[in-house]
Amino acid sequence: MNETRRFVALDAFRGLTIAAMILVNTPGSWRYVYSPLRHAEWHGCTPTDLVFPFFLFIVGVAMRFSFKKFEYKLTKEAFLKLLKRTLLIFAVGLFLNAFPFHRSLADLRILGVLQRIALAYGFAAVLSLVLKPKQIIIAIVVLLFGYWGLLWGLGGIDPYGLETNIVRTIDLKILGENHIWHGHGIAFDPEGLMSTLPAIVTALLGYLVGFQIQSRKNGSYLWQLLAYGIIGILLGLLWHLVFPINKALWTSSFVLYTAGFAIVLLTCFIWLIDVKDVKTWAHPLIVFGMNPLFVYSLSIIWVKMIIYVVKIPLQDDTSITLYAWLYQHIFAPLFGNMNGSMLFALAHVIVFWLVSLILYKRKIFIKI
Repeated sequence: MNETRRFVALDAFRGLTIAAMILVNTPGSWRYVYSPLRHAEWHGCTPTDLVFPFFLFIVGVAMRFSFKKFEYKLTKEAFLKLLKRTLLIFAVGLFLNAFPFHRSLADLRILGVLQRIALAYGFAAVLSLVLKPKQIIIAIVVLLFGYWGLLWGLGGIDPYGLETNIVRTIDLKILGENHIWHGHGIAFDPEGLMSTLPAIVTALLGYLVGFQIQSRKNGSYLWQLLAYGIIGILLGLLWHLVFPINKALWTSSFVLYTAGFAIVLLTCFIWLIDVKDVKTWAHPLIVFGMNPLFVYSLSIIWVKMIIYVVKIPLQDDTSITLYAWLYQHIFAPLFGNMNGSMLFALAHVIVFWLVSLILYKRKIFIKI
């Protein structure tokens, strides 16, 4: 199996993840969303909660192959390139938070999805180039248990509660209430500063899986990967008994549980595409996976445009957002509230797949 074909499996997995990110982010109405397409309210894990850690895991796997150009050493040149990309991704995330610039800087959310990707990538990249694989395993153990200890020891009588967790306390002190997400009804950021620590581990686990794939000696490595994935899931469930699986806190049990599923799914992709050479089905996913962050960012800009910028006038001299108009006047009447909301999101997936296809056919690959 050559490296090019192995990357095809990874690109397909990445494409599936980007499609899922757009799907769960753009329902026609948040009042009408099927439960698997919602995040868990607090503790627990739905299929939607798997999407973001899958992407970070993929980032880690890709690092193992892309860092060959650095000879797996942290030189000054390598560090500057990593720093430049980290800052770029973070800056794009800030831009998306600010767009379309209808709020003052005093209320700008600092963190977010791309910001977490940037920070997790930056720190995981440095660690992976400084440490050997066995040392990375030690770092993972220290980070996961250290994070558990910090939350348990500094979170008061309800260390894993929404209002009392130390992640929220630190964000409030450092960032301030106005610069934090309020989606849970209070100031709490699911991409908080402290919870970035276990997110780094998600990327490092991906890096180790990339190392395992790259250094395989025979076909049995797929069985090894599958076993690692199942062990990760089981360990996550076991840890959940004392440290709940929670995406918003990115708990250590959540890291192991989601990484386990990511390993299992990647193993299936490699088996189908590389071993069985059955890859026609994966082409649409590969198209999505070639410009992932650009297409994701474009989808955010589009959604914000049709919510905050483009308004449709009504007969009573009021107006409605284009986003709401499309759902209420096209999708809901044709398909009903629940199915219309889901098909609205699916339509966005198709539109941005067509954008990806145009870029793919023109061999335009925009790296953010």
